[in-house]
Amino acid sequence: MVNEDPNQQDHDGTPSQTSALQEHPNFSVHPSVSMHPSVSAHPSVSIHPSVSAHPSVSIHPSVSVYPSISAHPSTLAQPSGLIQPSSSGPEDLSVIKVSKRRWAVVLVFSCYSMCNAFQWIQYGSINNIFMNFYGVSAFAIDWLSMCYMLTYIPLLLPVAWLLEKFGLRTIALTGSALNCLGAWVKLGSLKPHLFPVTVLGQVICSVAQVFILGMPSRIASVWFGANEVSTACSIAVFGNQLGIAIGFLVPPVLVPNIKDQDKLAYHISIMFYIIAGVATLLFILVIIVFKEKPKHPPSRAQSLSYALASTDASYLSSIIRLFKNLNFVLLVITYGLNAGAFYALSTLLTRMVIFHYPGEEVNAGRIGLTIVLAGMLGAVISGIWLDRTKTYKETTLVVYVMTLVGMVVYTNTLNLGHLWVVFITAGAMGFFMTGYLPLGFEFAVELTYPESEGMSSGLLNVSAQVFGIIFTISQGQIIDNYGTMPGNIFLCVFLTLGAVLTAFIKADLRRQDANKEIPETKPQEGEEEEDSKSSKVPTTVQEEHF
Repeated sequence: MVNEDPNQQDHDGTPSQTSALQEHPNFSVHPSVSMHPSVSAHPSVSIHPSVSAHPSVSIHPSVSVYPSISAHPSTLAQPSGLIQPSSSGPEDLSVIKVSKRRWAVVLVFSCYSMCNAFQWIQYGSINNIFMNFYGVSAFAIDWLSMCYMLTYIPLLLPVAWLLEKFGLRTIALTGSALNCLGAWVKLGSLKPHLFPVTVLGQVICSVAQVFILGMPSRIASVWFGANEVSTACSIAVFGNQLGIAIGFLVPPVLVPNIKDQDKLAYHISIMFYIIAGVATLLFILVIIVFKEKPKHPPSRAQSLSYALASTDASYLSSIIRLFKNLNFVLLVITYGLNAGAFYALSTLLTRMVIFHYPGEEVNAGRIGLTIVLAGMLGAVISGIWLDRTKTYKETTLVVYVMTLVGMVVYTNTLNLGHLWVVFITAGAMGFFMTGYLPLGFEFAVELTYPESEGMSSGLLNVSAQVFGIIFTISQGQIIDNYGTMPGNIFLCVFLTLGAVLTAFIKADLRRQDANKEIPETKPQEGEEEEDSKSSKVPTTVQEEHF
């Protein structure tokens, strides 16, 4: 263990990933550090570019080292057994510690994600009112929701590259700024003939969403300790779900179904002004609160991730590696089926409820609120459960099967004529369906470590958007031609397929394996540290339980 100087001082910094291997030039490898038996320290033997020899890290037996391949300049194994410094910088990645700022970061992110999600569903939750105001078809209003899904697909790779190149703070600023801009643009669409302006505002918000959806697992990994990552990811996803819940609840209350176009425009303007004001406030908070990353890695896995990172990483090769991972490919498909079903249900919920209960726009919004609130509860519970048990495969499978059961029950009770029954069955379905979303993110990070969290979660979201568009269009056509039950049965079939495929995913928990190589105690929060250039034995710093 490291004997910390009691006068050390902690402050949030922005360490460069290029200093992940920084050590004192005279520092030799600690005796506890071992390399794979097949690796010799001959000068001609160099470590593969994807493998960094962090001094506190034993190279895992599954990591191969190729003598014929030149190493990254900062990661060559010297014949004397010394680790050469790769760069100069203030931070020491051998110290594992969590930052107090982490909760502020995840809460601010959760809030502006909530604002963006509200703007996604605010049209769909009162689609009949916007149809009458703008004089357009139901399909045109549906596209105001589906443009979120369509925009994400081509922009994933550019935004993933930007996330790796410029980091969390730049992506957070861009996403919140675009979300704010889109909200203000919509204020220019308060006349019936200005539907194209509201489309423009919604497209801008949909671009902002690309900078938001892939962030939860990345924020959790960069800022939170090994025993907090799943809970933190759930909180980050929680905001998005809360925004959808508010989007179901508030628009039917603020915008009543009235015939007078001028009064209707006034009510719509109130909603648009409120969301624009909130988006502006959140953008200011992002500027103040968001930092790139903490001074020290919060977990052993994150320290390893810094060491293994390459600034010249090829995104094409990263994607190829991910798609060679069969377990991850199965998860991409099953996550897309589940999330796509949720997107379709959210977009078409008001239409389905009004089909059986005419004039119940407000209760349709409340049913949507019930689905999402129940899902938020499920997300938080599942996140805490995962942090304590690490049973990713088992939990994911159980939640998926229960999602299918909930969908079947909801399908068979929607047309019974009792709204209170629909509230109960929709809530039970939502508890598992939306509670599954953070599970998928965290399971993906486990299966693909040490690949970029932004890339793995981004591919999950692409799958969700693709299936969301297909399911929304298909279920909408089925409802229009055959009714709500056939449309919901359509989703049940694909959820059944998803549950079966989930059973074939193997629990290859790579991030957990990295954390367990040396028993890791909780890193100390709030402990002060001084920037010393003297070498110290790499290890973890004990933290009090909090």
